[in-house]
Parts: sequence; structure tokens; C-alpha cells
Amino acid sequence: MDWIDRVAGMRRWTRNGYRAPHKPLLLLYALGHHQRHGARPIPYSEAERQLAHLLREFGPPRRTSPAYPFHHLTSDGLWRVTTVDGRKCDADTATGLRNESARGGLSPEFSTALSRDPGLTVRIARYLLDANFEPSLHAEICVLAGLDLDTGAVRTDDVRLVAGHRDPRFRDLVLDAYDHRCAFCGYDGWIDGGPVALEAAHVRWWALGGPDDLTNGLCLCSIHHRLFDRGVLGLSRDHTVAVSTRFKGRSRASERLVSSLEGQPLNRPGGTDPAVEPDHVDWHGREVFRGDHPTLAT
Repeated sequence: MDWIDRVAGMRRWTRNGYRAPHKPLLLLYALGHHQRHGARPIPYSEAERQLAHLLREFGPPRRTSPAYPFHHLTSDGLWRVTTVDGRKCDADTATGLRNESARGGLSPEFSTALSRDPGLTVRIARYLLDANFEPSLHAEICVLAGLDLDTGAVRTDDVRLVAGHRDPRFRDLVLDAYDHRCAFCGYDGWIDGGPVALEAAHVRWWALGGPDDLTNGLCLCSIHHRLFDRGVLGLSRDHTVAVSTRFKGRSRASERLVSSLEGQPLNRPGGTDPAVEPDHVDWHGREVFRGDHPTLAT
């Protein structure tokens, strides 16, 4: 049985580019739990807190109950939920799962396969990360999920490609267009003849259909790239920077690096290079940016 194909075939709610990483986040959490504890079931009372944290940090800005993936992942044959005495549990609300003392766990076949091949956990985790999140978020997700991606041998011939190859020219294309300057703060550091801590950010995430072209790219310094992917920073259609109302800084550095960017014009590409496509701006504002939606005024 090809477990990566089974994972790739998970049924997920999709509509008009909306993000739905609820099942992938639960599965990443369950893989981390399996690395540490084997087949020991996960009480919903334990998973609820951890999964809520993952959803809050890396899910879309919309509120979602951890009960949703905990119940619905059972439909994919990868996960099962039982009561404390081993009976099947069909509760689909947080209250119902708590009242039933529900426990979740990977299916016995899946758990056995992971135990026999530790590298399978790593391959599946990498697939889930690549298919659902920008690379800048992978390390943080693994920490919160308790996943160790250095465990077990990984067969390079078994690594799946997600929606094709990333274009290796994307970074140079974007950095050149922005004259090697951060589009938010203007940082333009170089060392030994090359730019340092400057990155090509996707506005609409590549894993979720964002193209590798200038209409979907921003040149950002490392810190602003991370904050953009975490939803602290966003864009408006008039190409000004938006700062989430949820962001709180405790120092002048936070004010200077983040809060002061609110409403500042984007350092746009020179010449005839295209600006960011409005549809991609809207997608980021709806699916990633946290707090009030950036203004769509043109």
C-alpha cells in the first residue's frame, strides 16, 4: 500500500482557493506523536489544546474548532476515533468528543507501516508541508507538532512532487525586478558580491496554486518574508503595506521594523515589470493576513 498516495488523496473542503489545512495539521501532529509514543492513542482533551494552537498559528484567519479534523479525518482511512472503552465514537463536536472521552489514533495499518519504516514518517511529513504551507513556516510547524524530520532514512526516489517543480529562476527574477531591495523596508544587503537575507516571497502560496512569476512575487528581507507568511504583514490593492491589528510589539525595534510600515507604499519594481496581481493580493488578505482585512481601495 502506498501511504503517501493515500495521504495525498485525503478529502478536503475546497472552494475558490480557500485554505483548508485542518486535516494536514492534525496528521502532522499525529505523526509527531507517533514518533514519540508509537501507537498510544491521543485523548481529545490532549489534542484539543495542541491542535487549536496549530490551527491558530498556521491555519486560515477564520475560526475553526479542533473537533472538525479530529472527527472528519476518519473518513480517509488514516485515522480512527474511539471512546475510552474502545467503541467507535461518532461525535463531531468538541462537547461531544469531551463527553465521550474520545481518543484518536492512526489506523492500525498506517501505524504499523510507520513503525516498520521510520523514514516513511519523514516522507509523509515533508509531503504534507510542501503541499500546504510555504517553506518559511515548515520549521515552526514541526516544532509545534513535535516532529523530527532528521529521524529515519529518506529514500530520495520516493519523494513526491507537489503540483510539479518550483521554478529555480523565480528567486533571481524577483530579486532583479526589485533591484535587490526589500519591497517593505528597502533593505539591500550584500556580501561577497551577492545579496544576503533577501528572498522571493509568493503572495499566493505556491503550494496552493500561486505561480512562479512576477505578478505573484515580492522581494522581501528574511524577517519581513516570515512575517508576511505568518499574516502579520499584508498588502492592499493600492500597493501599500498593511500591519495586522493583532500584532503587538514591546520595543522600539518592533515599532521600527513592523508597526511603522502600516500604510507605507510598496517599493514596486522599476521599468515595465508588472505589479502584484490584485487576485493574489485578495487571496493573501483572505487566507493569510490576520486582523482587519487590508483595504481594497484602488
